[in-house]
Amino acid sequence: MRSLSRGLYPIVDIDALAARRLSALSFAESVLAARPPLLQLRNKTGSARDTLELLRALVPLCRRVGTLLFANDRPDLALLAGADGVHLGQSDLPIDAARRVAPALLVGLSTHSLPELEAALRERPSYVAFGPVFDTASKRNPERVVGLDALSQAGERARAASVPLVAIGGIDLERAALVAPHAELGAVIAALADDPNAIAERAARFQAVFSAGPLSGRAS
Repeated sequence: MRSLSRGLYPIVDIDALAARRLSALSFAESVLAARPPLLQLRNKTGSARDTLELLRALVPLCRRVGTLLFANDRPDLALLAGADGVHLGQSDLPIDAARRVAPALLVGLSTHSLPELEAALRERPSYVAFGPVFDTASKRNPERVVGLDALSQAGERARAASVPLVAIGGIDLERAALVAPHAELGAVIAALADDPNAIAERAARFQAVFSAGPLSGRAS
C-alpha cells in the first residue's frame, strides 16, 4: 500500500465555497501553499462536465507542490482527469467496483461508526475517514457525532491494520490539537474557508499541527 504522509487534508467543497462567494481554484491555490499531502474535490451538485473541468484544473496545481488529488464519489472522472485517487462514501460505488474501473487509483473510504470502520479496514483502502468527530455544518444531513473516544478507538484499529486514518467533521484549529494524536490526517472545510483573508495562514497552521510527529504510542 502506498504510504501517505501526515498532515492537513483540505476539501474543496464547491457548494460550501459558493455559499461564501469563494473561487474554488483560488481557495485551492491558497491551501496548497501549505503543501498538504492530500486534497479532495467535492462537487455534490455540479455536473460531471463541471467536475471533470475542475479536476483537470486542479491536477497541475497539486502536482506542483506534490499533493495527491482525490475526486469525491467518481472514479471515472478521477481517471479521466489524471487525479491520484477517489474518495467513496458508504452509499457510493463499492470499493471493489471502483478498483475494477480504475485499478491504479488510490481509494479512501468514509465511515461513521466503529463497525463501519472495521468493515472498511478489511477492504484495505488507501485511507479510511472517520467522523464526524464534532458537530459540522458542512453537510446537509450529517451523521451522528462520533466523539474523541470513538476516534481514539478508530485510531488504534486503523494503526493495527496499517491503514492511515482521516479524522473529519467540525475540526477547527483548537480541536485539531485534540484530534492529531489519533489520526494521521485531518479533513477540514469550514475552518479554512470562514476567513477569506486567512486561508493560506490557517492551512499552514493545520498542516503544522497534523504533521508535527508520530502518533502517541507509535514507534518512530
